[in-house]
Amino acid sequence: MKKEQINELFVRFEAAGGTMEGIECWSARELQSVLGYSEWRNFNTVIDRAREACKAAGEEMSDHFVGINKMISLAKGAQRAIEDIALTRYACYLIAQNGDPSKPAIAFAQTYFAVQTRKLEVIEQRLIDVARVIARDKLMRSEKKLSGIIYERGVDQGGFAVIRSKGDQALFGGFGTNEMKRKLRAPEKRPLADFLSTLAIKAKDFATEMTSHNVIEKDLKGITPIADEHVASNKAVRQSMLQRGIKPEQLPAGEDVKKVERRSNSEQKSLTKGPRRGGRKKD
Repeated sequence: MKKEQINELFVRFEAAGGTMEGIECWSARELQSVLGYSEWRNFNTVIDRAREACKAAGEEMSDHFVGINKMISLAKGAQRAIEDIALTRYACYLIAQNGDPSKPAIAFAQTYFAVQTRKLEVIEQRLIDVARVIARDKLMRSEKKLSGIIYERGVDQGGFAVIRSKGDQALFGGFGTNEMKRKLRAPEKRPLADFLSTLAIKAKDFATEMTSHNVIEKDLKGITPIADEHVASNKAVRQSMLQRGIKPEQLPAGEDVKKVERRSNSEQKSLTKGPRRGGRKKD
């Protein structure tokens, strides 16, 4: 396929896309033309195969193929409604995969939608990674804040470790810090939070912030009353999660947050890195 043809198809695919209720989608009628199908009934057969592929993949067809009506112009300014389908990017990808590969437009579409879908997946994963790193950093700052507050009230770092462990036991339904590490297969010498799910990290952070607030509000001093307060905070968070059908100790382990942070930083550098300079000119 020539470069000019590729550029033309790229422009046509981009132009065919639009939004419906804020969601990116393509009109099946417009896609029919772009993909080189002259008759709707033939293209509809391809759509049916794509629907079956969607179902086989465990996806909800109604999330990706939405029946709509499209108005077309007739003679003398009249209009008529015809059947159309709003397609997500994933639906377009499935249609391309089930189309006639001998058509140049289908061959192009298979690559186009595969690449575009992969881009979205990469972006989504990056957002998940960033959220995880931010949550872990926030918990670290919350624990540092609590440590500073209780140090002024007679509790040293050893006491803080005891208080944090009691909080973990309350949050995770009787599983202490070391037990949760074994459960999640986290290294013994690494912090438990580095291997918790993002939701569990945020749960710990919320409980820690509540403890900091109440230690000051209630003017608590000494390891026992502060530990009791931290246990109460974690139990309250746990109860809220249980009411939503979530057991903190059953949440899956998260990827090592240090690994996630390194990957995120590496991707950020590659995005911000400027173009390479050319070699030195010859005299």
